[in-house]
Amino acid sequence: MRSRTPDRVCAEAVEIARQAAVESVGAEAVGAHLAAVAEGERVVTHTFECLDAAYRGWRWAVTVARAPRAKLVTLDEVVLLPGPDAVLAPQWVPWSERLRPGDLGPGDLLPTDADDLRLEPGWTGEDAPAPNSAVFDGDEDLVVSDPHVQPAPARAQIGAVAEELGMSRPRVLSRLGLHQAADRWEKAHGPQTPMAQSAPASCTSCGFLIPIGGSLGQAFGVCGNEFGPADGQMVSLAYGCGGHSEAAVLPAPPVPAELILDETVVEPLHLHPDRTAGSVEPDAPAEELGHS
Repeated sequence: MRSRTPDRVCAEAVEIARQAAVESVGAEAVGAHLAAVAEGERVVTHTFECLDAAYRGWRWAVTVARAPRAKLVTLDEVVLLPGPDAVLAPQWVPWSERLRPGDLGPGDLLPTDADDLRLEPGWTGEDAPAPNSAVFDGDEDLVVSDPHVQPAPARAQIGAVAEELGMSRPRVLSRLGLHQAADRWEKAHGPQTPMAQSAPASCTSCGFLIPIGGSLGQAFGVCGNEFGPADGQMVSLAYGCGGHSEAAVLPAPPVPAELILDETVVEPLHLHPDRTAGSVEPDAPAEELGHS
């Protein structure tokens, strides 16, 4: 137990403690004496201000002690400890907890724990079929004595059957993993986002939506609009954006009429006999000018 009252002889050994600190780090880094704290019976730690600019708020701690009935103080250790106002590094966090979406880069490997709650076995992993299984071969030690009886053909193992059926993955997403994925997608591209709130319609009726299979396909799909904000990403069926295929269908531009040039009809132009060719009376009747 730490004694409340420092040993008098050890507490008075301030210069001995200071000299030990100076010999360890140099006089320019040791400041004023701050306190003497009892660590135990006849054990006292002297603290000095640290003048190193890189360790602002830290303190040099020099521990001294003496033997029973001894009057000489001996040096235990000199260490640098943080004070109340010391600048400290943030608490260490394991890399698995520091990892964030998007941190994985080319060449990086992201191992998963064997007991990762987001995953569950894709199949039992046992390659030996159960006795009541359709792929059970029966007793391997059974010897057929009748030469006319052909032995049963060897059946495929479970691993081969699982691979053929597309179930060869050792682990698949658990219900927890599915719910976590759905929550992330809903938060990024769901009905509560500002984009969806101002959209003219939801993705359910959008022609750019690419359906997906599985249970998640009932609530999500993949956006296939290259001009949309979620192109190539998983979106909620209740999500929406201004790039909806039926939001604003552009009307077909009007087709101009074809130009028709009539060259089959000749209209004669009557000229006045007293006028030179090419001239007409200003007040001549319309029928004389070749107009109807």
